[in-house]
Amino acid sequence: MWLSNSSIGRKVVMSVTGIALVLFLTFHMLMNLVALFSAEGYNTVCEFLGTNWYALLGTLALAALFVIHIVYAFWLTMMNRAARGSERYAVSAKPKTVEWASQNMLALGVVVILGLLLHLFNFWYNMMFAELIGNPMMGGLEATDGYGYIVETFANPVFFVLYIVWLCALWFHLTHGFWSAMQTLGWNNTIWINRWKCISNIYSTIIVLGFMLVAVVFFVKGLF
Repeated sequence: MWLSNSSIGRKVVMSVTGIALVLFLTFHMLMNLVALFSAEGYNTVCEFLGTNWYALLGTLALAALFVIHIVYAFWLTMMNRAARGSERYAVSAKPKTVEWASQNMLALGVVVILGLLLHLFNFWYNMMFAELIGNPMMGGLEATDGYGYIVETFANPVFFVLYIVWLCALWFHLTHGFWSAMQTLGWNNTIWINRWKCISNIYSTIIVLGFMLVAVVFFVKGLF
């Protein structure tokens, strides 16, 4: 198929799945902000997104998006490395027009994946997975007590630092990936590409700051 047999097709798949994941991050960030105002409200959202059929389908679809995005990312990287051959070992000055994030997307992606695994362990494993296997107290709290798990997780200084590092890597990954996706999908003229870069920086910053705000607030609360 064109989407898998050509470089442009693979980049399109990367772009579409990436944009879908950005939309999910937006929803997840807004959902997390509820915890700053109401423990009951946040737990109500967690209960609504428990093991209901629509939540399960959404989780499977989301997992598929992540897997496709990750697989295509590594695929494109390996093909680019193979195409450059021995040239990639040549020492040369880095072009000033090439962003740091662009040159380190694979490394940033690895950090993002590791952070995702940590997040799944701290939350999804103790919540949705616990409900699925019929052990709602597996993590020591009720599976629907998302607020309790936020308090518990960010009271731990090690987890707090790891999440901050993860979010910083996510910011670099998003700021480049967002506008790059738009460029792949056709908005690559000199006017709009600069606009997309600006929008990408602003939007990515809002998403990451939203996540960081929750982490910082609950870490500070855990100190008292």
